[in-house]
Amino acid sequence: MAAPEYVPTKPTDKVRRYTSPPRYGSEWHAVRPGELVSQGGQPDVDAGRMGAPGPDQGYLLKLVTLLRTELQLADGELLADAEAGGVAIALKRASLFGRAPVIHDLRVAYTVWGLLDPKAPAELVAERTGRFEGIRLTAHHYRELRAVVDAVPASTLRLSPEQVTDAVASDWRSLLDLHS
Repeated sequence: MAAPEYVPTKPTDKVRRYTSPPRYGSEWHAVRPGELVSQGGQPDVDAGRMGAPGPDQGYLLKLVTLLRTELQLADGELLADAEAGGVAIALKRASLFGRAPVIHDLRVAYTVWGLLDPKAPAELVAERTGRFEGIRLTAHHYRELRAVVDAVPASTLRLSPEQVTDAVASDWRSLLDLHS
């Protein structure tokens, strides 16, 4: 096994040292079928409801557990559905800012749909209950999950958590595009 030069060895050992791999003269080109470089790069994110790519998105799954006890679910709502919708919306918000997700992204996502308010308006709860049903099963309900995310416009997601809380209290419909 190769070892750095400063590692002591016996004089009789045949030691191999680190070496750089040989340099090849030609440049690398994307030739695999999965490479999108030759087709103009990544498709438009909004085309075909492809989601919201961003860095370190898996970190949000750790953050979900921090707000789990604060969720206010109505009768018939499942925790997994609420979390699936919240995560997808939070990832969209984080990607709008070009960064990894933080707890405030998830807080905004939950607040928009009244999931953190024990006295959320009945109409909002009814709207949420119908839209969130089954979205935890993304293999079968991906379109429904994307519809939940698309119902929250970018202008809403750019608001601070405090602004979203205030807006939900005054007019929650102004934060959502329910025609999505």
